[in-house]
Amino acid sequence: MTSTNLKVKAFYLDRSEKLSLHFRLNLQMRVLIILLLVPFFGISQNIKSEIETLFEQKKFTQAEKQLTLYHQSKEETEVSIELLGDAYGHQKNWDKAITEYRKLVALDDSNANYHYKLGGVLGMKALEISKIKAVGLIGEIKKSFTRAAELDPKHIDTRWALVELYMQLPGIIGGSKKKSMYYADQLYELSKVDGYLARGYIYEYDKQPKLAEENYKKAIEIGGSLNCFKELTDFYEAQDRPNDAISTIEKSYEKHNKNTLHYQIGKVCADYNIQLDKGERCLKKYIKSYSTKDGVPIEWAYFKLAQISKNRLLKEEALSWIDKALSIRSNFDQAKKERIKILQLN
Repeated sequence: MTSTNLKVKAFYLDRSEKLSLHFRLNLQMRVLIILLLVPFFGISQNIKSEIETLFEQKKFTQAEKQLTLYHQSKEETEVSIELLGDAYGHQKNWDKAITEYRKLVALDDSNANYHYKLGGVLGMKALEISKIKAVGLIGEIKKSFTRAAELDPKHIDTRWALVELYMQLPGIIGGSKKKSMYYADQLYELSKVDGYLARGYIYEYDKQPKLAEENYKKAIEIGGSLNCFKELTDFYEAQDRPNDAISTIEKSYEKHNKNTLHYQIGKVCADYNIQLDKGERCLKKYIKSYSTKDGVPIEWAYFKLAQISKNRLLKEEALSWIDKALSIRSNFDQAKKERIKILQLN
């Protein structure tokens, strides 16, 4: 995948919860990434510099205020409207973001990114309202993504959105495996790795695990990115095949040598109560080499070490690890609940 993967949840019924959640999280990630890809031209150099700096500092409320003041004193431009929509989007104010992006589409119906951004924030709004209300947004979501795909034959993210949208929608309201595969084939023409990953997603969602595994493996053979390995790892976990998941993460480590993969091995070992010695070693390696760039906060490694000790029925050792996690983050709710379970050990 362009290394992101989209999978929507709230308004899609009777489908895999795992894949739906995966879509929800990655739709949000895609929306936030696309909001960063904005052109800073067509407005004054001063406001451009201010907004650019505020975005880099993640001060989106201040950016919103500056742009609102700019619109009060200057004529709105496509760029300033887009920036204001982006500022709203970063704050998850989907309704206001939708308003701004609709303005953009009205001003320039030929801009693929405008349609894609509109479809993305409409999708995020749909995730936060009732399924019944969300159904009313599906038409505009489909229209926005489809229009973006028509306007830009190389827009990979839009095609990913359509692959997953058509798979997750019930047939009665427009879902279609055939249409999903149609966009997966387009992805294949743009990027074989994306094509194989998209097909793997479709087959996994359609409960055809052998075909899903085959396509995920082909994506690794051709691309071999961290994301390719992660998709196969997630697939194995979803199929309750933790040993295969661990083996895949180890192969990913051989290729990419990323410390975060130590954590992932330890996590699977702890979650499935298998290969506990290996899990403990990997988590300790993760802690020893930890930096904020690794992504997973260090307290989670202590949390997983506590789970491994609990699985071994080593109460005092488990308490020591969980207390280290809580000493880093006192409001770590999962750790608090785990501590109660540990205290219940004989």
